[in-house]
Amino acid sequence: MAKESFDKEIQFLRMLVLTSGAYNRQQFADRLGISVHTFDKTIRKLKEIVNSMYQQLPEEQGKEFAEAIRFNYYDSADPMLLFLFRAKSLKESESQRFSLLLAALHKEPLTAMELLDVCCNAPAAADSTLFPDEKTIRSDLKYLEEVGVIKRVPGPRPYRYRIQNDLVQALSAGELLDLYDFVDVMSNTQVPSVQGYLLRDGLKKSIVRSYEPEISRQAVEPFIYKYHYYSRILDEAHLFSLLAAIRHRRRVSFLYFSPKTGKSYGSKNTNPLFERESEGSAHKTLPLKVVYDHQYGRWYLLSHSREGIRKYRLEGITQMEEADEPVTEEFFLERLHTLEGKIRYSWLIDTGAPVTVRVRFFNPGGSGPNFVRERVLLQGQWGSIVEEEEESFIYEILVNGITEIRPWLRSFGSSCEIIGPRQLREEMIGEWKEIAAYYESI
Repeated sequence: MAKESFDKEIQFLRMLVLTSGAYNRQQFADRLGISVHTFDKTIRKLKEIVNSMYQQLPEEQGKEFAEAIRFNYYDSADPMLLFLFRAKSLKESESQRFSLLLAALHKEPLTAMELLDVCCNAPAAADSTLFPDEKTIRSDLKYLEEVGVIKRVPGPRPYRYRIQNDLVQALSAGELLDLYDFVDVMSNTQVPSVQGYLLRDGLKKSIVRSYEPEISRQAVEPFIYKYHYYSRILDEAHLFSLLAAIRHRRRVSFLYFSPKTGKSYGSKNTNPLFERESEGSAHKTLPLKVVYDHQYGRWYLLSHSREGIRKYRLEGITQMEEADEPVTEEFFLERLHTLEGKIRYSWLIDTGAPVTVRVRFFNPGGSGPNFVRERVLLQGQWGSIVEEEEESFIYEILVNGITEIRPWLRSFGSSCEIIGPRQLREEMIGEWKEIAAYYESI
């Protein structure tokens, strides 16, 4: 799939999840900045991807597209939307060719020329006028070797390649189940998670091949997770590209749609007759740091541009490409040092003026554990408890601005009283009055 097309499908799936099907076709197309015709084509493409992922399942277990996206607790053990990553950047011809190569290498180690014969003699190749050449096969082998799928067998030329499944083959059945359970827990609780999910799926296939169907089904489903943050998975499409740009000190260019704009995507028109002005804005910037917000499940890019430090939400980035030659290490480290100085006291990424927040937390009654104090000590970052009494304690922290810390303080409810600054106290009073007004009629 082309990179531009993948951006469209990311935004398409994000809106489908967030709106739960509340938009009709025209509203959906308007919000994305595409035509209804493009909307229909995207739906068909996603249906094809879903069907290809589940085509080996019995009919009663097959998943329709609408079922794969709906909110359902028990369906979320396998994170929906992950199927998009399996199809990312692979054309249909590449997918078929890789399948042939890996199937042949499962049987025995082969050379590049032997694999070329396998592809040309395959039944699917008879209907095609395009046969892979030796250069294409060698390029495929190099890619599969880089990502760790195959391994070069020691020996003289011509080199032979085999499937790299030493880990799975070396483990006993019990050890394989233990590894699967560990990967399952970590991929559902840690970030980034997509690579963990793909590893988990590979281990699941190995377990299914080793056990009877009923035993394997029970073995690979010991936990059921309800997945909350779909953006976390979708935004990982850009994450590793940005991390590579940071590692190589390269600028990136992209079209950005801020959360305040009415659109979340702009089609890339190649026909001048249908060209229209995009709602997004073009940006070129030097990535310095990527930050994950656990509170809302969002990824942020912190970078340096002509205007200074810039902040972007990854969900608004489309059509991203690396640009220019790498900057010097001295230039990069100087900008990174400036950024770290600005976010030194950021609760997350705020670069505003530092302010001291002073809060009184009330201890829970009874003789049980003081879960309020334990939570403050666990989540309170560099803040500290400066005063303690029998019924309450006072917590202080120097933080950039008051916007980012406010949701955390609000989550304590009546166990928390803002002492200062005065602006934050008044804003919290206003919020609680607004909440109380919702219940006046009952």
